[in-house]
Amino acid sequence: MHNHDSLKPEYSELGKKSAYASRYDPSKLFPIARQRNRDAIGIDSQHLPFYGFDFWNHYEVSWLNSKGKPIAAIAEIIYSCDSQNIVESKSMKLYFNSLNNTQFKDTETLQATITHDLEKALHGGQLSVRIIPLQQFQQQPLNAKLEGLWLDDLDITCSVYSNDPSLLTTEGTEVEETLTSDLLKSNCLVTDQPDWCSVQIHYRGAKINHEGLLRYIVSFRNDNEFHEQCIEKIFTQIMQRCCPKALTVYGRSTRRGGLDINSIRSTQPVELTQLNTTRLCRQ
Repeated sequence: MHNHDSLKPEYSELGKKSAYASRYDPSKLFPIARQRNRDAIGIDSQHLPFYGFDFWNHYEVSWLNSKGKPIAAIAEIIYSCDSQNIVESKSMKLYFNSLNNTQFKDTETLQATITHDLEKALHGGQLSVRIIPLQQFQQQPLNAKLEGLWLDDLDITCSVYSNDPSLLTTEGTEVEETLTSDLLKSNCLVTDQPDWCSVQIHYRGAKINHEGLLRYIVSFRNDNEFHEQCIEKIFTQIMQRCCPKALTVYGRSTRRGGLDINSIRSTQPVELTQLNTTRLCRQ
C-alpha cells in the first residue's frame, strides 16, 4: 500500500530516466491521489459535484502467447471519477511495457490481470478494461472535430495565458448549446511537456459569452495541470461563474507515449454506453 505522500507526482517516474521491466511488473503502476489536485479548486472527493469517467486508449500493447509468439493489441481503459486515485501516465506505459516479454495463456487472462492490477491502484470506482487484438479491431471513423459550435473561428485578441476564470461571463438569454474548441493546451504538472486537448462544453442556462469562453480556454496555455485536473477545473469554474442548470465538459487529448486520456465530467449521471468514444483526427 502507498501512503498519501508517496502518491505525489514528484515520487513517480515522470521526467526521470526509467528502467524498462523485461517481465510483468505490476509495481510499475504509480497511483496519484485525486484529492491533492482537487483541494486546489475546492472539490471534496467525498461529495463530488459531478459524475464522469476517465477514458484511456493505449496503442502500444503487446505480449507473448503460450507459444512465445508476440500479439499486438489496443487497450481501452475506462474508470470512474470517484476512484480515489488516478494512474500516472508514464507509469501506465512502463506497466504495459513489462508485459511485452511475458506469456499469457489467452487475451482473457491478460485482461483479467490488468483489471486486477488497475483496481488495486485506482482504489474504488467503476473500471472497464478491454484488450482488443488488432485482428479483432473493428474499423472506426475519425472525427475532424467534436460535435458542437466551433469557437476557434472567433477573431479574438488573446493576452492571458494563465488560468483566469474572470474571463467567463454570461448574457441574459437562456439557452441550451454545445460549444467546442481545439485550443486547450496545458503543460505536464511535472515535466512541463505540452499537452494538447479538444474540449466540448454542453450546458443549459444563461448564455455564456463565446468570446470570453474561448479566451478562458486559451488561458490554460502555460498552466501545469494533469488532463483530468484541467477538465475538472473547467467544469468547476464554469459552474461557479456561470451557474448553468446543467453542464457537461468533455476533453479528448492527443496521445503521448502511445496513450491518449479523455475525461468527461457532468452534472448528470454518465453511463459507459453513452460515451462518444470516436477518436478525433489529431489523436
